[in-house]
Amino acid sequence: MRVLADPFDFGAEAQGFAARQSASGAVVTFTGIVRDTDAGLLAMEIEHYPGMTESQLTGFAEQARKRWALEDVLVIHRHGRMEPGDMIMMVATAARHRKDAFDAAEFLMDFLKSRAPFWKREITRDGASDWVQSKDDDEDALSRW
Repeated sequence: MRVLADPFDFGAEAQGFAARQSASGAVVTFTGIVRDTDAGLLAMEIEHYPGMTESQLTGFAEQARKRWALEDVLVIHRHGRMEPGDMIMMVATAARHRKDAFDAAEFLMDFLKSRAPFWKREITRDGASDWVQSKDDDEDALSRW
């Protein structure tokens, strides 16, 4: 689990993760990207509490390992200021079978979106600055787990 201020190289991370998986038949990756909004997003600022954040991410990964037969898990999440098109986070899971890898990746993405201790603020081109509120759809996604 890594929490970074600087950008990461998705290709290198995915390739390095996959190269370490000699016992796995499936590797699933997901990358979250800052998307523009109807209001015209200038930037997104993400805050977190060091130590607490890494502990929570590790806990999510441990839960995934207990529920699915995973060979490996990688979670990377950025903090700081990002612009539309920048990568925010990455999840990678490896398992002997694809269903475990896909399900675990979705589980991790849902928990990162709704329960990870990150606070996001959107800054729009018109100068508005608003904290991102949780969405009902994101909360509903947790109910399947």
